[in-house]
Amino acid sequence: QVQLLESGGGSVQAGGSMRLSCEYSSPFFDSLSMGWFRQMSGNKREGVAAIHNNGSTTYGDSVRGRFTISLDMSKNTLYLQMNNLKPEDTAVYICAAEATMAFRQLLFPAEYNYWGQGTQVTVSS
Repeated sequence: QVQLLESGGGSVQAGGSMRLSCEYSSPFFDSLSMGWFRQMSGNKREGVAAIHNNGSTTYGDSVRGRFTISLDMSKNTLYLQMNNLKPEDTAVYICAAEATMAFRQLLFPAEYNYWGQGTQVTVSS
């Protein structure tokens, strides 16, 4: 069973930065792929960024060039560094994990079985 716990959300003004963390515990060791998703009120989950167990990363079009995903396996922690934040980035950010995924699946929420509770990010103009 994979357990995920996000932290680091809050409020920031447009143009600012924020880093989210997702501490995980997993029996799958180095076969785990992980991602960040976000959900605006009433909308479906959107893939933000993901990292494959081979280290390859992928980003959603709306955040590419502004957000960076990274994984520190020594700390069992996934990060999302968000720069140049915009009001439209306001959402609940949720980390997810799954074992043995194809790279093309990484930004599709239906491919993940393990989810955290989420952390709210609010960007004011």
